[in-house]
Amino acid sequence: MILGRVVGQAVATIKRPQFEGAKLLLVQPETPEGTPFGATLLAVDGVGAGVSERVLVVVEGRAAGEIVGRKLTPVDAAIVGIVDQVDVEP
Repeated sequence: MILGRVVGQAVATIKRPQFEGAKLLLVQPETPEGTPFGATLLAVDGVGAGVSERVLVVVEGRAAGEIVGRKLTPVDAAIVGIVDQVDVEP
């Protein structure tokens, strides 16, 4: 899983039928301290996340598809949780 922040959304007017009704969000990976790193991901939203929220993203195709209820859909990343707080032990 990856910790990240939703930085935007993508709209696709033409897509495969399996993606009808799916919300696509752009997620910037972050360290637990909140420092951005790596490339922005395009993820299917499975929890109703919004822009600027901190989220958990699963990046395993089969697991991502199953989590958002789209078992046989080609999904690379899915948002599976909205993070309320991160505690880092010293």
